[in-house]
Amino acid sequence: MRPLVEFPAEARRALSGVFCDIDDTLTTDGRVGAEAYAAMERLQRAQLLVIAVTGRPAGWCDALARMWPIDAIVGENGAFYFRYDRARRRMLRHFIDSAQARARNRERLAAIGEEIVRAVPGAALSADQPYRETDLAIDFCEDVPRLAEAAVDRIVAIMRERGLTAKVSSIHVNGWFGAYDKLAMTRILMRECHGVDLDAERNRYVFVGDSPNDAPMFAYFPNAIGVANIHDFGSRLESMPAYVASGRCGQGFREAADCILAAR
Repeated sequence: MRPLVEFPAEARRALSGVFCDIDDTLTTDGRVGAEAYAAMERLQRAQLLVIAVTGRPAGWCDALARMWPIDAIVGENGAFYFRYDRARRRMLRHFIDSAQARARNRERLAAIGEEIVRAVPGAALSADQPYRETDLAIDFCEDVPRLAEAAVDRIVAIMRERGLTAKVSSIHVNGWFGAYDKLAMTRILMRECHGVDLDAERNRYVFVGDSPNDAPMFAYFPNAIGVANIHDFGSRLESMPAYVASGRCGQGFREAADCILAAR
């Protein structure tokens, strides 16, 4: 990873949009501070698309799509996108799985969650699990004392033994049935809502993130940016972003926005 200051001005001027993770990318100590929120607004005012790409649940994403200065949101690690049309006051929702499949899978996920909580002392279902449509979130540090890496690895192993795709975020281990990820749904969103073929235009977008479940986005976008707390994950990262900010969490996101806007 190169320092963010090495991001060429010409490439920054050519950008059309910014994708960003939420937890520990926009948030700092679990909260979205004024500087990160204002950075999203400044990016939008500069006519850049701002799209959140997160592991957070459908219930949260509905609210954020309506209330935040973002153009759309990809949630539950790629299970869906929500886009709120403010002019028509209508929420557009697109899910990978049908409502029937989601209902069937929730029963299976609940049983796996109970198994994990019994097997891994200190692990807990995420507090936002009741608002999820498609995945299982096991808390290893958000509302519980931080678990050791071996415990996190055990959670991942149980999920995979039960046929789930498992990814580690900065606060949860998420598991779901299916092979989709954040990138797959982001590509669908851009094609359906903005008429953009990301494969042809990936140089015109950046992704800002911080953790292992962001790896597909880091690998895909040649100008991806990590906030400084990405260093906390070390060998867990399958792919690194091209650039890294000097600031952590929301301060790092504000730094990324400043860097992009300074070239426009």
